[in-house]
Parts: sequence; C-alpha cells; structure tokens
Amino acid sequence: MSLTILGTKLGMTRTFTPEGKSVPVTVVQAGPCVVTQLKTADNDGYTAVQIAFGDVKPRRSTMPMIGHDAKAGSGPKRHHREFRVDDKGLGEYELGQALTVEKFAKVAFVDVTGTSKGKGTAGVMKRHNFKGMSASHGTERMHRHGGSIGGHASWRGNGQIAKGKRMSGRLGAERVTIRSLELVSIDPERNLMLIKGPIPGPNQGMVEIRVPSRLYKSKAKVQAAKAKA
Repeated sequence: MSLTILGTKLGMTRTFTPEGKSVPVTVVQAGPCVVTQLKTADNDGYTAVQIAFGDVKPRRSTMPMIGHDAKAGSGPKRHHREFRVDDKGLGEYELGQALTVEKFAKVAFVDVTGTSKGKGTAGVMKRHNFKGMSASHGTERMHRHGGSIGGHASWRGNGQIAKGKRMSGRLGAERVTIRSLELVSIDPERNLMLIKGPIPGPNQGMVEIRVPSRLYKSKAKVQAAKAKA
C-alpha cells in the first residue's frame, strides 16, 4: 500500500510563490487517522490495513463498530477504509497507530480519490460533450439531440440499441481519481494539506490521499529531489 490518509475537502483558496505568482489550491483536513485493524493471510486470507477517520457520536454509530474501534483504543469513527499491503508493508503498521500529514513532509505529488458531485439527469451534450444538431437550416426541437441510436439493421440486425451506447442519464456521483497533483504545503499543527488545483467532490466530502502509484519522468525528478532534501 502506498502511504494513504483520509481527509475532508474544505474548499478552495489561493497561495503565493516567493516570486508572487498566484497558485489555486484546495484545502483538505487530512487526518489524524487511526489504524483500526490489521488483516493477515492466516486470519483473513489476505493482508490489508484498515484506517478510520472522523469522530462521531456513539449514537451515530453501531455497537459492533463502537467495539471494533475500541479495540484500537479509539472512539467511534465515521469513515473506515481498507487498503491492501504485502507482508513487508503490514509490518510498518501497528493497531491504534496514528497517521498524520507529517508523513507527507517528503512527498511532492499525491493521488486524490473522491466521489464527484452528483448533477442528476443530464443530456448527451453535457454528459458526453456531444456537438448537438444544427442550430438552423430547418432543425426543429432537435438542437440538443444525440442523433440516431440505431436502425433496423443495428446490433446484428435485430434493431436493438448497442450496449454502451452513449445517451442521456445520471451524471456525476462517481468514484473519481486524479493523479499526480502537486502537494503545495502541509500544516501539521492544523492537519491541513494544500493541494494544487481542484479535487473531486463537494466541500465537506471525504477524500483519500495517497502517494502516487506512478509519475512522469519530470515529476519523478521533482519527487526524488524533495525526498533527498
């Protein structure tokens, strides 16, 4: 497992470089997270680490989860996430261990995963970036239409709509990952991360932040330089 932490998206602001350049950033309340379970191949059939984030009132949790969190010496938590690790990686964690933003002090880029904003039912122009029909030349009530979805000879000649045909429907509210975002700075005292650019989801939405699984050569050089600093 790459180093991972859970957090809450607070919103966007901007910061400035020493040269005075404005940089848009997203502020994330990241951690502290607690290791609530260590899964082993002998007991569970695979190795994984479970972490929890966000305090919650006992009446908002369940008795099994309250007892589960108590085994790690923690109060009830709102969010629980599990990440696969190998046997070597499992040895780096202990039950009840706290994970904070300080562990990202030598990290230059992060991958961020969240649930995108739900936008309800949307047409093909908004959902799939369709061009739409002609704005004039006799077009009537079809300006934002997607065009033909198939004729009698479509889909092996039985006239059915092909599977995966792009049409109108629900937009958003999906799990989205944005890779290799620049980690501008961290604030260990307030458990804050400043990440360059936007990240998925609404304000107060839960996000997963981890060390990138892969980087372009140019970014890999920046990461290597920061790790040595």
